[in-house]
Amino acid sequence: MALTGVQIFKLLPKTNCKKCGYPTCLAFAMKLAQRQASIEDCPDVSEEAKRTLGEEAAPPIRPVTIGMGEKAVTMGEEMVLFRHDKKFFHPTVYAVQIKDTAPEADAAATIDEVLASEMERVGQHLRIDALYLSNESGESAPLEALVKLAAEKAPGFPLIIAATDASVASEALAYVEGSKPLLFGANAENLESMCRLAREKGASLGLVAKSLEEASELTEKAKAHGVEDLVIDPGARKAGEILRDNTLMRRAALKKNFKPLGYPILTPVQRDDEMLETLVATVGVCKYSSIVVLSSVKKWKSLALFALRQNIYTDPQVPMQVEQKVYNIGEPDGAAPLMITTNFSLTYFIVAGEVENSKVPSRLAVMDCEGLSVLTAWAAGKFTATKIAQFIKESGVENEVANKELIIPGYVAILSGALEDKLEGWKITVGPREANAIPAFLKSR
Repeated sequence: MALTGVQIFKLLPKTNCKKCGYPTCLAFAMKLAQRQASIEDCPDVSEEAKRTLGEEAAPPIRPVTIGMGEKAVTMGEEMVLFRHDKKFFHPTVYAVQIKDTAPEADAAATIDEVLASEMERVGQHLRIDALYLSNESGESAPLEALVKLAAEKAPGFPLIIAATDASVASEALAYVEGSKPLLFGANAENLESMCRLAREKGASLGLVAKSLEEASELTEKAKAHGVEDLVIDPGARKAGEILRDNTLMRRAALKKNFKPLGYPILTPVQRDDEMLETLVATVGVCKYSSIVVLSSVKKWKSLALFALRQNIYTDPQVPMQVEQKVYNIGEPDGAAPLMITTNFSLTYFIVAGEVENSKVPSRLAVMDCEGLSVLTAWAAGKFTATKIAQFIKESGVENEVANKELIIPGYVAILSGALEDKLEGWKITVGPREANAIPAFLKSR
């Protein structure tokens, strides 16, 4: 059980010196209990208290990173059961399986598909995150060849190397040593040899259990063998079992501070039926799977799973925003229309999409309104005539346009008069209320 604020307070100097930035030691203790402050902020705390509080302050779910560079992915560090309580930190990793029994050309094609899986949605770049290379042959040479191929075609890309024989996996790991792969397949029978190999190769270790009880035993034994970065497959395969086991693990780690189950979860969902596979994958994404292993790359499947993951892992307390600036759509010349909207991501992408659909090269001025939509920003006093005029003047866009005309959203037509007063020499035109009317509006001008 995590320490309470009062218990933490008893370990502090209780001098109320304010060196930590808080008015009293009790206030600082409460922030520590809420994991909103660091014990390092107190310069006078004893080393013994640091050790005690340091262990308590560790994330209830250990962070684990696989891969190197910009493609590396981190899992764990989650703090809440429900997204609306705070937010989820590290999105589910999608991994695609390649078997070492597959012909080299097929394996190479799948790797290419994974590398080309990236798509942009609401300003974010979404993609398949990892390769799951499995030793179906039971022999070392095919796995070695597959890992070598992946390392050559996708250097630094997160790799999960699945094997149950440490001697088979050893040669394959030599090709990705130093790239932080995940060695997956340790169980009660091979744990010691797999731990030794993971330590030698600098790999994280994936544990395969038949139950939550066995999973907790395996993590304790792996730690005793010197491996801390662990990922757990608790053995659940059916959707109901995944929901049950993942929820129990998250609750045990967060509510009971039960360290043996405080690790990222790997969920294999491969099915012959791709629709069923996708549905089972959604259960894992919604309920705490850190890695979901898929059988293939399909655009329709990727779109559904990417959108689901994006929605769940967006911070509910911070609206998605785009950068404040004047965006060129197409290749606008001096006579091109200039429109304005707010920086709420959905608003921007819907408006920008409709402008593109019109085929009329245009400029779209996007104003920082803290991620609020047009009407909400206007009601909150963030999208006013004064602020719009200031933004237009400071943007320098008047040097790029031949006709000083600004098109405002139809929902804030009430601002047109005030804007003409604030923007001397400009013509203010009221545009459509709904974005889907923009193409017809632009073409009719």
